[in-house]
Amino acid sequence: MSDIEIRDDRAGGRLEAIAGGEVVGHIEYFVLEAPARALVPVHTIVEPEHEGKGIAGSLARELYGIAAREAIVVAPLCPYVVKWAARHPEEAPAADPELLGAAMEWLEKHPGRF
Repeated sequence: MSDIEIRDDRAGGRLEAIAGGEVVGHIEYFVLEAPARALVPVHTIVEPEHEGKGIAGSLARELYGIAAREAIVVAPLCPYVVKWAARHPEEAPAADPELLGAAMEWLEKHPGRF
């Protein structure tokens, strides 16, 4: 999407899609440190008036791109990202089940985070 800018707000745990100066979609995520470093997407949200434009897919693709550039993995808990990864295995390597379990444990220990 050429008119969409994607910005990583690592401190805020959000990968944001910006159009016309406003956030039109985002992925909420956290960084898991153990048993291995991973980006863990939890929610993907696109504003209703921007649905159907490929924004969620662009966000998922960029999340995996960031992980590849940082030589870490993605452990998706977000249902949308899980489905996107299944459709794009060449871009989205499967996460180790142990890592997914650790991500779920982290999420359960931080119930107010998302």
